[in-house]
Amino acid sequence: MKSQWVFCFVVLLFSWGTGLPAFSQGNLFDSKEPMLIELEFSIKQLRSETNDSTFLESRMVFEAVDGKMDTVEVEIRTRGNFRLENCYYPPMRVKMKKKQAENTLFEGDRNLKLVLPCSKAKNAGNYVGKEYLAYQLYEDIASFSFHTRLLRVRLKDLDDKKQETVELLGFFIEDDDDVADRFGGKILDEKKIIPTLMEDSATVRHDFFQLMIGNTDWSGLFQHNEKVLMLEDKTIVPLPYDFDMTGLVNPPYAQVNNQIGIDRVTDRLYRGFCRDPELMQAIRQEILAKEDQIFQTIAESGPYFADADGKACRRYIQDFFDILKSDRAFEQHVLSACRSADAAQTF
Repeated sequence: MKSQWVFCFVVLLFSWGTGLPAFSQGNLFDSKEPMLIELEFSIKQLRSETNDSTFLESRMVFEAVDGKMDTVEVEIRTRGNFRLENCYYPPMRVKMKKKQAENTLFEGDRNLKLVLPCSKAKNAGNYVGKEYLAYQLYEDIASFSFHTRLLRVRLKDLDDKKQETVELLGFFIEDDDDVADRFGGKILDEKKIIPTLMEDSATVRHDFFQLMIGNTDWSGLFQHNEKVLMLEDKTIVPLPYDFDMTGLVNPPYAQVNNQIGIDRVTDRLYRGFCRDPELMQAIRQEILAKEDQIFQTIAESGPYFADADGKACRRYIQDFFDILKSDRAFEQHVLSACRSADAAQTF
């Protein structure tokens, strides 16, 4: 009896020390620490033999909560458009069966997007680190967002004659249906929702965030780099993703739409629709109050990109806060730049 009591005490003590419930693997997105995973497959085969409905079978080795390595059978496929066509490492979706995920970190997240660097260049991971930062910044600003988990990815491309394993920075993105379940809502796929019908406060926060990171590569109406979430009370809110084509990340392959009047992704342009000016002013003050928190998030993400990139990120975000702090600049770049309801049917 005494030995049994001691065992229970040790288990409880362990659970207190780790912040996890006893006998629990935890949740994939509980930690901000990068998790190690190992993958082995043919990139050529992945490109040629997979699509939205066809997967390639593989195995993924991963670091569990206790630090030990575990293995799950996975199915992988390509996804996306621009990066799929233009990058060496294609964006992927990783899927596993329920039985495989049981009693692992992936039990509640069996379907994930995987983001890897675009190229094999030595500095390519910096852009992944900055895109991951963008997701963290959105969590600082918005109530409804995708969860992400930073990764150290050991990848062996079976097409490589030397069979060398490369280590890449990457991250998982929560699946659309999982984020909807988390908020008790539903993703409205393939439906054109006029942005002015979305919940005002959530949409203005979203629009300010897109201005902050310098993103014009999105559309709520056409669900381009954005999902639309309907909550139980029928409220509709935006869920943005894919932040690589932004001024914050500023990758070598970045492009801008030549019809919107800017030359570079680092040029800011407010693409949100006009709302009640009092609401826009209130969200302005709300985000200004989070300035320290946002710069703290940038500092915490610093280890995942070069010092020069960190300085560039801080300067770029500071420029956004300079706009918010100036009545004149806020009028020029936001209140006078917002789009009228007549433009709601355009990209």
